[in-house]
Amino acid sequence: MSSNEATITLPNNKTIKKITTVAEASEKDVDLAVDAAEKAFNDVWRHVTGDQRSKFLNKLADLIERDSDELAALESLDNGKTYKNAKGLDVPESIKCYRYYAGWCDKIHGKTFESQKNFSYTRHEPIGVCAAIIPWNFPLMMQAWKLAPALACGNTIVFKSSEYTPLTALKIAALIKEAGFPKGVVNILNGYGKPTGSAMGSTVVGKYLLKASSESNLKKLTLELGGKSPNIIFADADLEGAVKWAHMGIYFNNGQCCTAGSRIYVENSVYNEFINKFKEYTKNMKIGDPFESDTDQGPIVSKNQFDRVMSYIETGKKEGATCLMGGDRQGKEGYFIKPTIFTDVNEGMTIMQEEIFGPVVAISKFNAIEEVIEKAHKTDFGLAAAVFTKDISRAIKISNDPFGGYKQSGIGRELGKYALKEYTQVKTVQINLDM
Repeated sequence: MSSNEATITLPNNKTIKKITTVAEASEKDVDLAVDAAEKAFNDVWRHVTGDQRSKFLNKLADLIERDSDELAALESLDNGKTYKNAKGLDVPESIKCYRYYAGWCDKIHGKTFESQKNFSYTRHEPIGVCAAIIPWNFPLMMQAWKLAPALACGNTIVFKSSEYTPLTALKIAALIKEAGFPKGVVNILNGYGKPTGSAMGSTVVGKYLLKASSESNLKKLTLELGGKSPNIIFADADLEGAVKWAHMGIYFNNGQCCTAGSRIYVENSVYNEFINKFKEYTKNMKIGDPFESDTDQGPIVSKNQFDRVMSYIETGKKEGATCLMGGDRQGKEGYFIKPTIFTDVNEGMTIMQEEIFGPVVAISKFNAIEEVIEKAHKTDFGLAAAVFTKDISRAIKISNDPFGGYKQSGIGRELGKYALKEYTQVKTVQINLDM
């Protein structure tokens, strides 16, 4: 229960009927969470050894594995993604993430430097209290992406889930308690961008986080933001494979992925063949109840996102793009959108520039490698890209061009060893030997 007893009502995006209500954190609740995290860091967590932190993270992974069916069901109910994807991808990948960083807990160390006059060494120390805000498209996995490295490095954390998808976060909170983590190490809040997110030093949009930091305490930020990723398909590619993977690249998770391949560029000589195969592949998708085993695409996460995607579709039509397939609502109940394919597009169109975050793809043609590289870069984002060709030299040449977290796609890196850098600060200790 929040301090002011405010609640958030969660609708079922399949039926638009109420699922449940959860507590909505107030600014006071955020302050209480930060105080608890700071106390836990200073009194307990900063003194816990790496191997002990590893045991906590592995225990949490064990509990997630034990309750994987329940977590997958909550994720599907909350988000609208299919149960089979939640159970087959989101849950196991979250478990892997906790286990991966559990292995790093006792391996975070610095370097030594020696000269005739002094001996120095560096320490990679935890930052302290970290704030984490995640979106709604992969609630369980993104929670793991934040909690696991932050905790492995010895930080405590105040975590806000999306107001649309808080259920798995609350379940993980219960498992964290069961795993025996000290009180206050992990603090999980439900709330909207305002006031909850704002009280954590942010607003909903990443660029305002940066502004808020510059105008307040200059805290270190990592921002994993948007994308408008191009998929480039050359004539020599395995066309069946290109269709399969490009299709997955845009329609997986309803297109609600920051790395979604929402722009497809096809070499002119195979363009018509690709379009026909891609359209046929899309026709075979089943849209419906995310809990049915043969469903490929469930509902959009919320009414706001449903309306946003539909507005982009209408904009595409008005700006002269051809809606080759889809383009409207599926059924009369719930937030279902038919997989949509646009052709006859150009880089000046809104649907080619802005992140739609839904099951909408724009397909264009090209003739030369220089042309497609230029077109692919005409975007404010640079999160990801894919190249389909049997020419390895060509693939490497294109992949060496600047994709991967450039422009407005964010600051910092998620996952792997590189994420540890984001959750630590380096201190140098120098010992004078020339006494």
